[in-house]
Amino acid sequence: MLTIEDLPLDGKIVFLRVDMNTPIDPSTGKLMELNRIQEASVTIRDLNKSKVVVGSHQGRVGRDDYISLAQHAEALSKILGKKVKFADDIFGPTAISQIDSLSKGEVLLLDNLRFTAEENMEFPPEVAVKTILVQKLYRHFDACVLDAFPTAHRAHPSIVGFSYLLPTCAGRLVSKELKALKNIMTVAKAPFTTVLGGAKVSDRLEAIDTLIANKRADRVLLCGLIANVFLKAARKIEYDIGLDSEQKLVDRAAALMSDYPDTFELPQDVAIDNNGERKEILVNDLNNQNKVYDIGSKTIDHYSRIIRSSGTIFMSGPPGFFENPNFGLGTESLLRAMASSFGTTIVSGGHLSAALERFGIKEWIDHVSTAGGALVMFLAGKRLPLIDALENYEMKVRK
Repeated sequence: MLTIEDLPLDGKIVFLRVDMNTPIDPSTGKLMELNRIQEASVTIRDLNKSKVVVGSHQGRVGRDDYISLAQHAEALSKILGKKVKFADDIFGPTAISQIDSLSKGEVLLLDNLRFTAEENMEFPPEVAVKTILVQKLYRHFDACVLDAFPTAHRAHPSIVGFSYLLPTCAGRLVSKELKALKNIMTVAKAPFTTVLGGAKVSDRLEAIDTLIANKRADRVLLCGLIANVFLKAARKIEYDIGLDSEQKLVDRAAALMSDYPDTFELPQDVAIDNNGERKEILVNDLNNQNKVYDIGSKTIDHYSRIIRSSGTIFMSGPPGFFENPNFGLGTESLLRAMASSFGTTIVSGGHLSAALERFGIKEWIDHVSTAGGALVMFLAGKRLPLIDALENYEMKVRK
């Protein structure tokens, strides 16, 4: 794929697709950390002779983190040490006017791309180029730089559409991630242990089968919401968890446990909220009045022993609601087990990156990526739409 050096970008209007999707404090609506915004700033600095239009998404429709990018513009301004313009629009008259009036060296951040319906869906490239988002914007750009590695597994219009209409290259984060992962995987050795937590159940289920089949997961330690799905599939939870298409997810989990009977480890105990205090109970004692916020001490000890005896450990998604001090024990303990192991360690996702910063052990992990699902898919050997888009343009240039 091409990089920034391969395209004549000086003085050009460049659309830079990054991923500044940031954890949001549900009680205040404020950004909780700035890791992905700092990562985006590297490529922006290297485009300081261009007119840069930055696009990113934030959150998902209907969730607390589905907000405007106005705060991101302020944070990015502080990081860059210069004013970042903000358009509370995406492809309307206001945004178009601001794009066309940019001067060399200026940076404009468009509002949350997912405020447009199309950016919440995935399309093959030949359809993405016809979306309103791409058609309204591409004529105002001279080139496209794709640097949204955490969203590389999503075929959204802003990821796969522009590369078929504009000169396109990879940004610094994409180049850095691919180089680091290539180096990591050349030294990785068995046994491979994967620790999966967080709330993105369908993404995890999609990747687990391929991870195991490609011998990238000899053991899978389950935490968080995905653990509840497997616990229900194992009939250790009898009540509804409250997920969309829940039975379909449970059936998929049951099939995976049947196909790989000696692979999955489920929590033995969990932590629930008891009048504002942490209370640990056995999984068998759970009922539909309990909301699980973390794994329990017995599970932590069991998982930690497996981690320390592994050759390669990959962790994606926090085991618990670590933002609350009462429920950070599982996340901190498993990360510290990884940090103290002799195996090759990879941690992925914005939440875990923030947790490593909070616990002061980031430098003890071999590779830390803010990418979550994209990194899972990459390690599982899946094709990533963003990488395909970059490679397709490079192939077009070569021809």
